[in-house]
Amino acid sequence: MDGYLGQYASLGLLLIVGVGFVAVSFGANRVLAPYRPSAAKLSTYECGVDPVGGDWAQAQIRYYVYAYLYVLFAVESVFLFPWAVVFDRPGFGVVTLVEMGIFVGLLALGLLYAWRKGVLRWT
Repeated sequence: MDGYLGQYASLGLLLIVGVGFVAVSFGANRVLAPYRPSAAKLSTYECGVDPVGGDWAQAQIRYYVYAYLYVLFAVESVFLFPWAVVFDRPGFGVVTLVEMGIFVGLLALGLLYAWRKGVLRWT
């Protein structure tokens, strides 16, 4: 029982040290950083260019579709790593190969669907 509670004590100590480090860092920044606000420093700016016009801008939906497709395939590719670890274990070879074939096939169907719908065409 003592070892079990000792693990929680280690975790609690680590948590206290982490929170203390963040508090000391923020406090040191507050004390040591110069603070001289002016109108120029407090104005909004984007990439060195003064803001001109309104704050509303229209974005085309195709950018969101590309971002969605990237996230979809990036997240799905994460599932390949556990498969690669299990693949060489005894008794998992053929079964995991078939399962991964089905998985990659479904991904290929999704990519084919996006391609056929013209989503991947940059115009």
